[in-house]
Amino acid sequence: MNSTSDTPVSGSIAASIAANAARLSEALNNHMRNSFQPDSRKTLRKFQPSEVSEMTGISMSNLRTRHQEGDFPEVETDSRGRRLYSAEEIDQIRQVMARTGRNGEAYRPGRREGDALQVISIVNFKGGSSKTTTAIHLAQRYALRGYRVLAIDMDPQASLTTMFGYRPEIEFAESGTIYDALRYDDPLPLSAVVRKTYFHNLDLAPAGLMLSEYETETAYALQHKIDPPFTQRLAIALDEVEGDYDLVIIDCPPQLGFTTMTALLASSGLLITVVPSMLDVASMAQFLEMAGETVRTLEEVTGPIDWNFLKFLIARYEPTDVPQSQMAGFLRSILLDQVLNTPMLKSTAISDAGMTQQTIYELDPSQVVRKTLDRILESVNGVADEFEKTIQQAWGREVD
Repeated sequence: MNSTSDTPVSGSIAASIAANAARLSEALNNHMRNSFQPDSRKTLRKFQPSEVSEMTGISMSNLRTRHQEGDFPEVETDSRGRRLYSAEEIDQIRQVMARTGRNGEAYRPGRREGDALQVISIVNFKGGSSKTTTAIHLAQRYALRGYRVLAIDMDPQASLTTMFGYRPEIEFAESGTIYDALRYDDPLPLSAVVRKTYFHNLDLAPAGLMLSEYETETAYALQHKIDPPFTQRLAIALDEVEGDYDLVIIDCPPQLGFTTMTALLASSGLLITVVPSMLDVASMAQFLEMAGETVRTLEEVTGPIDWNFLKFLIARYEPTDVPQSQMAGFLRSILLDQVLNTPMLKSTAISDAGMTQQTIYELDPSQVVRKTLDRILESVNGVADEFEKTIQQAWGREVD
């Protein structure tokens, strides 16, 4: 028996999906344009003296004294006479301290002669595990700390790229992404797709839907023995820009395909995010099992794969949630010191900032309840600072 409700409203389902996509795309475009007036591109706010002191380790009194003595560049002041610093000016101050301060090396935390580029993949087998949130906050924190950072978006959904203020389905529909540096047919040098961002010391290799083609192309390339194989393609691409960066942070797709394995095999270390719930931990266990089997198979061809470190980050953590606390304790009892001591807290500040493609570092402090912002800053900075020690140890440096 037919019912009028079984009849399509208009046209085919495909046409309806396409129309919905077009309407959403236009609405998002307008939203982005309104958010980033006047030039429709993101810009980075300026930072207060207390923030500069926290990022650099220069005391507030020393900051004032150095300005009075003319050692530091003149900066903008607000209506109350308080100094405001751009990320570039913070970097200039850091360079002055590296030359003239006691223990000057501490102000240049990046690579030194003989140090290898650190390539860090942020991975998880399950969506919603704060993978992209972790990747962009670490990338921005380390850029503000004085590292030269390249963020690579290896997820065709391109969430990381969107966080940098791009519309990948419009701006990178045909070209301009990491796919162009990885493709098997006439790949471009990585430098041709890397983009400077509004964030000083932080560049981006964007993603787009075209990156999904890499999976099928790699299967074809393996069948026809096309070189170089997927196991080497990102590593080879990175060789071209290796001297320009201290850190590469890769946001991987939430599945263990050729794209993820390409990233993992170019990496010097892994950071696996996990939400402390039974379902998420079970998913992570499955991911680890599959990854282990895949890596063992690849090692038979490529030889031993040695990462400098493998760390786990407990993400979206709510300390007052008893089951979460129990699961976090369970993870620490099994994985021991591979789990970072500092968790990434679940916070309305992060989710609210994400509504306008911002991070907590980009939010104007006046826009957020101070207590809420301080709480999440302590968490995110704590994660980044603890993980930074792991990076420094990979360079053979002693840390406190």
